[in-house]
Amino acid sequence: MKEKSFSAETTKHNRCRKKNDNQKTKKRDSNSLLKKSLLVFSVMHGSAPRLLHLLLLAELFVRSSPRPAHCSPLCGMFRPMVLQLNSLNNMSKKLHHLTDHELVIFEGVEHRLDDLPHIQHTAAHFSSLKVNESLSQLLRYTRSFRLHVDWLKTAKENVSLSSRSTGGAGAHLLRLSDLLTASLLQMGEEVPPSLSPPLAPISTAFDVLRFSVEMSERLMVFCNWSKRVLLRLQRLCDCPRR
Repeated sequence: MKEKSFSAETTKHNRCRKKNDNQKTKKRDSNSLLKKSLLVFSVMHGSAPRLLHLLLLAELFVRSSPRPAHCSPLCGMFRPMVLQLNSLNNMSKKLHHLTDHELVIFEGVEHRLDDLPHIQHTAAHFSSLKVNESLSQLLRYTRSFRLHVDWLKTAKENVSLSSRSTGGAGAHLLRLSDLLTASLLQMGEEVPPSLSPPLAPISTAFDVLRFSVEMSERLMVFCNWSKRVLLRLQRLCDCPRR
């Protein structure tokens, strides 16, 4: 009986000792974790001014990073160009003064203004645009349309048809041409020379109407295409969004 009592007492003592050791270990671990946390907080707190300084420098670098060299002067030019194209698009719808019923007469009529630019709408074309080349191309197209619009205006006057809308379209094309020329000069690019090939006179009022309908359609295509080009150039130039 004495041996059993002694064995039980020993087991109880060992259990208490083990429990105390576990409590001491947990306390040491807790103290160690607390010291590490205080150390991390101290380091972070001490380096906070430096981190803030680095963040401010990064923000300043982003804001002051130059846009592509040739593009920075152009960001203020794109919006006036788009406004001219919007006005030109609205004016082009009025070139013929015909109702929808009257326009049916000219459906399927072959286009004869072969000297006007042929617009490319492919995704490959828009993805390969370059600022200087695209502006030069836009200027050439604008001049070509202006030449044909002035020719159409003269033809309308010769057959006693109203030329007011045609003259308005020519005015918008002239302003657009001036904006494109100024943009190329700001980039230090060469402005393409103006070409004025002779256009055959129009003799009848029916031909004037037919060419007015064709010009209206081609001008609207040109306006929509040009706005897409300008939007793409804005992105290439990293211009701020309004």
